[in-house]
Amino acid sequence: MHTSQIDLVAFGPEHLEGAVALSRQAGWPHRPEDWQMALAVSRGIAAVADDHQVVGTALVTPYGAECATINMVIVDEVARGRGLGRRLMQAALDIGGKRQLRLVATTEGLPLYEKLGFRPVGTILQYQGKIPAIAAADGIENACEADFDAVTALDHAAFEADRRCLLEHLAKVAEFVVIRRAGRVQGFAALRAFGRGDVIGPVVAKNLNDARALISAFIGSRPGAFVRIDTIADTGLAPWLESLGLTHAGGGIAMRTGGTGAPARSPYKTYALANQAFG
Repeated sequence: MHTSQIDLVAFGPEHLEGAVALSRQAGWPHRPEDWQMALAVSRGIAAVADDHQVVGTALVTPYGAECATINMVIVDEVARGRGLGRRLMQAALDIGGKRQLRLVATTEGLPLYEKLGFRPVGTILQYQGKIPAIAAADGIENACEADFDAVTALDHAAFEADRRCLLEHLAKVAEFVVIRRAGRVQGFAALRAFGRGDVIGPVVAKNLNDARALISAFIGSRPGAFVRIDTIADTGLAPWLESLGLTHAGGGIAMRTGGTGAPARSPYKTYALANQAFG
């Protein structure tokens, strides 16, 4: 492939096929539908060679004026070593503007992100596999439309940014369950089709037992299904996932700009990400 000139352009529908090919080259499970969902809530950049082939991508998913995630940063193997990753990241930083920016880094990408002002704040652990037959936990209900504002508020408290736009999109394609106590939503989880099967997340709860109960509601209804869960190491969820027979299949380093910041004051915590792209 001739790549003497590579231009960065706004990501459009014409770049989708090339983007899917890049993610497959990278060993990622994203289907065209997964890319389409990411694009629906993000602004994208495509790196296009002079033969019109897509050789790089980056997406920025904004959450209001507070924060954004940078994700789907991929450079074609044949275009590496030419500074394209830095160019894509600079374009993403420009889109992010003054927002706090977050991403999940690979070990290989860590040095570049640190040079651009990102700092590690945690470890992401990806678990996946065919799920066993287990009993669904008591006290979990299917969410209804009237729960949406409460779900959004809990997510905002745990994530420390307003992700209403993302949750509105998830509400169209995902199943939601909630824990309700004294008539109030006290935790939630979502499940949607992704990659090789389903992904469970986000999962927001007050404590580990509630998080396990929310996840069990989905696992209990899908014995034998392939599921993925991206959790944060310090939540303590990983040993339970391993006890279910799920395999640790990778992960990354959670990073953000603006330093590590003060600990969250909310009693609610994110136990599983929507996925590594969305946080």
